[in-house]
Amino acid sequence: MARYTGPKAKICRRFGENIYGTEKYDRILSRKNYAPGVHGKNFSRNKSEYGKQLVMKQKAKYIYGILEKQFRKHYDDVKNRPGVTGQLLLARLEQRLDNVVYRLGFAQTRPQARQIVNHSMIYVNGKKMSIPSYEVKVGDEITINPSKKDNGYFKNQEQYIKNKKHVVGWLSLDQKNMSGKMVALPKRDDFDANINAQIIVEFYSK
Repeated sequence: MARYTGPKAKICRRFGENIYGTEKYDRILSRKNYAPGVHGKNFSRNKSEYGKQLVMKQKAKYIYGILEKQFRKHYDDVKNRPGVTGQLLLARLEQRLDNVVYRLGFAQTRPQARQIVNHSMIYVNGKKMSIPSYEVKVGDEITINPSKKDNGYFKNQEQYIKNKKHVVGWLSLDQKNMSGKMVALPKRDDFDANINAQIIVEFYSK
């Protein structure tokens, strides 16, 4: 499927939760807490085991904004690593460069983060990086392209970064210099996305 560019409110209503995190979707769900479409009020979210696995996979794909081919590649990357595959999959999704940029506050949404990475506005360890799926590793430093620091977007974002009160424990943020660093691997307690990764693993293991 192509990347979804339609109304995000419909996606939140389909899953019955605010998967994008912004307040406006909370307001929409409080008014329309049922699935979209003419049969939305009669729509049941009680599904078969396979249906639950499929829905969970779709939800994760929408949250992180990636397509099936890329999602499957992330699963294949981690399935033979030592550890709990579900947690490794979530960690891999969190370690995507676009997600790290979002977590640091350089962007206010993941789609926005993906866009600024695509536009070569982000450096990793002093080198320009324009691949949103790049796997950030412990010790990697994330900075803003020096030639882009003074443009209108980052000037507006600077105050947002300075006011950011919380950064996930596996990242550190230097608000003054607008730079960040990955200081540890993401752990289960660091994930705020309501995703049961284990049933996604079960879906792919069939």
